[in-house]
Parts: sequence; structure tokens; C-alpha cells
Amino acid sequence: MTREVKIGPVSFGGGSELAVIAGPCVLESPGLADEIAGALKGIAARLGLGLVFKASFDKANRTSSETFRGPGFEKGLAVMAEVKARHGLPVISDIHESWQAEAAAQVLDALQIPAFLARQTDLLTAAARTGLPVHLKKGQFMAPEDMAQAAAKMESQPGFAGLILCERGSCFGYHNLVVDMRSLSIMADSGWPVVFDASHSVQRPSAGGLSSGGERRFVPTLARAAVAAGLDGLFMETHPDPDRALCDGPNQWPLDGMEELLSNLKAIHRLRPR
Repeated sequence: MTREVKIGPVSFGGGSELAVIAGPCVLESPGLADEIAGALKGIAARLGLGLVFKASFDKANRTSSETFRGPGFEKGLAVMAEVKARHGLPVISDIHESWQAEAAAQVLDALQIPAFLARQTDLLTAAARTGLPVHLKKGQFMAPEDMAQAAAKMESQPGFAGLILCERGSCFGYHNLVVDMRSLSIMADSGWPVVFDASHSVQRPSAGGLSSGGERRFVPTLARAAVAAGLDGLFMETHPDPDRALCDGPNQWPLDGMEELLSNLKAIHRLRPR
């Protein structure tokens, strides 16, 4: 059994119920963030799920500089603070540079490290020193056992408050990812909770020319398999109209379909061996 790590009041690992990190890929507008957060809060309450609201203030690793990145650091954190205050949800966002860690920690309840940056030592140690739990996404280019070394970089830091590891698929040729469900168990050997990213695991990186493509229809398939294989939480991006989303629309699950899917996944989670 993995250790328990809490983001606000939401528990991951330690034998706790299935928990969810969910929200839009990027902060498109304050109004949309408020709409999605409100809808997810209602779903989580009806299903009895722990929920952490996620959205990015900056997509710094987009395929093209011509595509939408988000509102930026200061404006984005202000939106996240408003969501937190209005809905009473713990919030998480990804940081990309070491200097962002301390300021982001004044608003957020946990910090996320993007997959492309999973080996950036200065970024990892800066996040660990904030005293917040860190959600560390496995690089597409990393074997699951390599995450133990990334975790060790953080565990040695003063103020370290815990770690959640995230599987999001591995590079397979060009413009494609595959998910090896064994990686969930391998990363759990670290003792830290493991989350499965059901959105980016169906991504087709840079396949859209100026942006990434994706195969949204496989989100439920992979999510069900991951829950059955054994994990501590799910990461899912959602949008009211994914086909019009400003970032990663092909990977985002429709907001009006979240309750049915999460209900199904919770039932599977309760059936798995403990």
C-alpha cells in the first residue's frame, strides 16, 4: 500500500477511496474556469469523490508559438485563487521555472511538474522546498523505474511534504504514445501514490501540425484499465466543448460525460483487490 498524500482535504494513497484531479487543460477565461469547477464540484459531491481542480496558467511547451498559451503567471494564479475561494476546492497548476515555485505556492494547494520537465533538478528541488505536495508527471521519454531518481531529488529537500507520481504514456515512434500498465506497479514500488493521466495518454504529440492531436474515444478504455490495474487517483482534463477548446481539445473528455465515466471508474476501483 502506498503512503497517503493529501492535497488540501483530498487523500491520495494509503488505502483511501479513488481521488480525482480534473479541470480544463488551460485557463481560457475566468468564466469558463468557474463553470467547469462548479460542475465538477457537484459531480464529486454526488459521487463521493475527492476532487482537486486543475488548470494551467501557461502551456509553455506548446508545439507552435502561434497557439494559445494561457493568461500567464500572475493573471492565472488570480483566477485559481478565485476558483478556490468561490468553490472551496483545492487547486493545482503546473510550474515551468524554478522562480515560479514559491509564488505559486502562496495560492495553490499542490504544484505539478510537467512531463517534459521531470528530470529538471532545480525545478524539482524548488517545488519540494515550498512545503506543498508535488504531482510529478513521468516523462514520455522515461522508464517508470527512472522516476525513483526524480523522487529522490525531492525527498532530500527541507520542507518536502510528499509526492504523487503520474503515468501519462511513453513515446512510441513518431506522434504516438502507448501505456504500459506495469508502470503503475513499478512506480508504486517507490511507496508514493500513483495517478493515471487518462487525457494525455491518448495524445498524439505534434500530430496536428501546429498542435497535438489525440484520440479522445480511448480515454474511458485506458482509464478503466488503469483503475483495474491498481492506482490511487485519476487525472482527467475536461471541457464543455472539447472540439473548440484552445488547447488539447482532442484529449479532453466532455464535461457532460464526466459524471457517468467517473461513476463507472469508482465502481471498478471498489472491486479491485486491496
